[in-house]
Amino acid sequence: MKDHFEELMRYGSVKSALNFIKLNNEQTTMEQIELTQIPAPTFKEEERANYFKNRFIELGLSNVQVDHVGNVIGERIGKEDGPNLVVSAHLDTVFPEGTDVKAKIIDGKVYAPGIADDGRGLAALLTLIAALNDAEIDTVANLIFVATVGEEGLGDLRGVKYLFTHYDRIDGFISIEPGSPEKITYLATGSRRYQVTYRGPGGHSFGDFGLPSAVHALGRAIALIADLKTPIMPKTTFNVGTIKGGTSVNTIAQTAEMMIDLRSTSEHELLQVVENVLSILYQAAELENKHWGNKAVQVEVKLVGERPAGSQSTDSVLVQAACAATFALGFTPELDAPSSTDSNIAISLGIPAVTLGGGGDFGGVHTLNEYFDSKDAYFGIQKILLTVLGLVGLQGYIHPLLHSDIKKGNHL
Repeated sequence: MKDHFEELMRYGSVKSALNFIKLNNEQTTMEQIELTQIPAPTFKEEERANYFKNRFIELGLSNVQVDHVGNVIGERIGKEDGPNLVVSAHLDTVFPEGTDVKAKIIDGKVYAPGIADDGRGLAALLTLIAALNDAEIDTVANLIFVATVGEEGLGDLRGVKYLFTHYDRIDGFISIEPGSPEKITYLATGSRRYQVTYRGPGGHSFGDFGLPSAVHALGRAIALIADLKTPIMPKTTFNVGTIKGGTSVNTIAQTAEMMIDLRSTSEHELLQVVENVLSILYQAAELENKHWGNKAVQVEVKLVGERPAGSQSTDSVLVQAACAATFALGFTPELDAPSSTDSNIAISLGIPAVTLGGGGDFGGVHTLNEYFDSKDAYFGIQKILLTVLGLVGLQGYIHPLLHSDIKKGNHL
């Protein structure tokens, strides 16, 4: 594969595309700022999606559409019948409606909520298409560019789930997130998220003393969850993220609610911790009721997030292509720790997939102090370009490394 990418680097149009990306580094950052300032909370990505639809059309993509859940899709058709490679970034941010997303430049860094995650991925996606056009590169295989919805939080990867359920055939998948050109994420951290509500009769703290409390039941559950033991490898975690409930200091709580996040890099261990936690949730209600001698407290458990875990060999064609592209640019590839990204779905389905960094320095992700530094950020997009071209091939020059497998099941 090293020879494949060395040959790729010698091709004149590839050199031209790489140079285009470098020369447009600041222009990419300006577009990154522009799109970041379009609010896109999870479930409310429509305005930013419309921006992307127009940009995809301007860049000459074919069959541009906004699908049923809000993903923006455009195709760059290859010259031969071959595999389909999806290259994507996500539209949504973690920040609620009304957040001030106006960018501020301080000491050369751009500060704005969402400027890196996934403002960088979205800008990189557009510059990648522009570079292919400018260098007049014809690929052998098809490129499908997608700006997805619902990657963050309770969006539960709904955009990419819908994509894999409804798109005819996907043979490889690349997701772009903030990160250095060295980083390659190829393992998927799975998760289950639950909204848990305890309900009881409620009453006066003194006059009705002796009735079970929804808050007390919730407290029993949290204490039992906190005592759980999970394996270090594969890494498996639990967290009670938010709690709320009760009416006043002198009221026996009628309702109490919490949100629970469970994660693992192993689907088996994830299901095990899920089983343990679910058992605890019902046990806590029983303990509270037993303490007061009745069955007044009940618990309601609602699954609000489900992301599959998955793994693939380091010999996967996408992992090896990303590594070879990294070496070709003079960097040393780093296989990153498992993470939860849009690539989870492809990996769980056995479809080769990686999440790659769009370049640049960044920090404060998911906070109001999120920032991005564009110095040498172009290396990230150059690495993605080389990875993509290695996979889909150059018409009349380099064959695609990615293979089409029409027997593959691309449905959830």
